[in-house]
Amino acid sequence: MAENEKSPDNESIGISVGMLTVLFVGFAAILIGIILVILAAAVGGGSSSVGGVIFIGPFPIVFGAGPDATWLIVISLVIAVLMLVLLLVWRKRSWRGSV
Repeated sequence: MAENEKSPDNESIGISVGMLTVLFVGFAAILIGIILVILAAAVGGGSSSVGGVIFIGPFPIVFGAGPDATWLIVISLVIAVLMLVLLLVWRKRSWRGSV
């Protein structure tokens, strides 16, 4: 390599250890949630509820069904807003660090 070339590392592609940690925790939370839903469906009977938020750009699509769907939708919206706030904070911190 020439002197002015840098080897690829986490900083050159914009991924920090904190972002990787959050990504890993997110995947782990999804996996644990799927396992819990499967176990609840296998062990217990009765009614079930579902709710969620899908973001396509800045537009949220909110859905839900079942007796407790209202609470699930509210919780999903709160989590989605928190994730957007974290994204904006990390983006601002990233811009500040690159200047």
